Amino acid sequence: MLFNSIEFLFFLPIVFLLYWFIFKGIRSRNLFIIAASYFFYGWWDWKFLSLLVFSSSVSFASGILIEKCKQKRAVSKAKIALFINIAINLAVLFLFKYFDFFTQSFNRLFSAAGIELGWVTLNLVLPIGISFYTFQALSYAIDVYRGDMKATRDIPAYFAYLSFFPQLVAGPIERATNLIPQFLSPRSFNYSDALEGMKMILWGLFKKMVVADNCAVGVNYIFEHYGSLGSPQLWLGVILFSVQLYGDFSGYSDIASGSARLFGIRLMQNFRTPFFSQSMREYRRRWHISLSLWLRDYLYFPLGGNRCSKTRNYMNLMTVFLLSGLWHGASAVFLLWGGYHGSLVVYEAIKRNWQKGNGMAKPKEKTESPRKFKSFVLTFRVLILVALGQILFRAPNITVAWGYAKRMFTVYSYHPIPLNHTVFIWISILFIAEWFTKEREHGLDWPFAGLWRNRTIRWAVYLCLFMAILIFSGTPQQFVYFQF
Repeated sequence: MLFNSIEFLFFLPIVFLLYWFIFKGIRSRNLFIIAASYFFYGWWDWKFLSLLVFSSSVSFASGILIEKCKQKRAVSKAKIALFINIAINLAVLFLFKYFDFFTQSFNRLFSAAGIELGWVTLNLVLPIGISFYTFQALSYAIDVYRGDMKATRDIPAYFAYLSFFPQLVAGPIERATNLIPQFLSPRSFNYSDALEGMKMILWGLFKKMVVADNCAVGVNYIFEHYGSLGSPQLWLGVILFSVQLYGDFSGYSDIASGSARLFGIRLMQNFRTPFFSQSMREYRRRWHISLSLWLRDYLYFPLGGNRCSKTRNYMNLMTVFLLSGLWHGASAVFLLWGGYHGSLVVYEAIKRNWQKGNGMAKPKEKTESPRKFKSFVLTFRVLILVALGQILFRAPNITVAWGYAKRMFTVYSYHPIPLNHTVFIWISILFIAEWFTKEREHGLDWPFAGLWRNRTIRWAVYLCLFMAILIFSGTPQQFVYFQF
């Protein structure tokens, strides 16, 4: 079920009313959340609900087993239980998401050497959201093993944690330490929270339906006809795709957080105005925050993080980014995309270490203007670097990515493309709003001061956004991150 569908328009208020007015106790509300979440997920394909139930059951049981082993000081047995849980969850993820990719890769590799393996592919349908809820299941078992939380014995609370419908299929990737305590606590309706949730949903729908979906029209045309277009259109294509991807994914996260807020649940912030970053490291910390933190805490730190030699630290960073690319998709282009971002972050790390080693402190500008100009230049540089990397993210294969990138720098002809130019108005509104709220949670979270104190003005803005969604929405597109 899509957030921008008619079905969800009916589903959300019905679940909201039943949740607050029919189901009263903690346990009954959690059971209802599970039922609603399974219905939400099953709307796409009921058959894959079994995978979600299986992953939930295995991780719930392993958490209890790990804790019992640790209480008996049987650390080796706790490690075995943790390993089994990780192996089972990753095996399911590998089977559905990566088996065909590796089989085809090995077939091609050995075929080039004159050896025919003949390994077959399964051509399995990728269950939506499997990468997200698998990572949540893994983090729970690891947190229990580390002692960061106690294993829960409350089955409805745990199953609700892993299946909570607002963030089930495209995140954010929540931690059990944040979400399970909320499902174990009594919840009462809060008008302010509900109103804030509705604002987040409105802003998310605007970003998705008006900004992202209108950008998609031009992006799809440019990438499909890149072979006959010149540099101006191809640059426009990657820039529009960067905006599309941001509007699409951050819009989903806003709708997810807003929907959760309606039920008295707070999700973590998944985006923090990444396009205002002044370095690639800062950009990665502001984009898909839940995945970045997951990889940091469960991969980067265990590998040694930066508490090792500089060379080892650079290898750790590159490993994390390569696996981040592979997490996004089982293809060579995503692996290269991860390597591209990893190379930029490693370069910045090498540069910082070299400057520190040579005592090169950053000079302080004497006036405000040079600081602002330097910030603008650094931000613009990040935007260009990100846009170039998006060629790999959007292209279906390396051949298309290389052909697209090559024409960007060699062919300077101009050809008109079908694009509604009002999209630039919506993009401007998006970034102006987020500039003034860059330290806050979302684009409608304006400081309660000045004109914004006037209730009429606030509601006029909400109404204008609502009308823009009704009138100026682009051709509906599936959320990009549903494929991961």
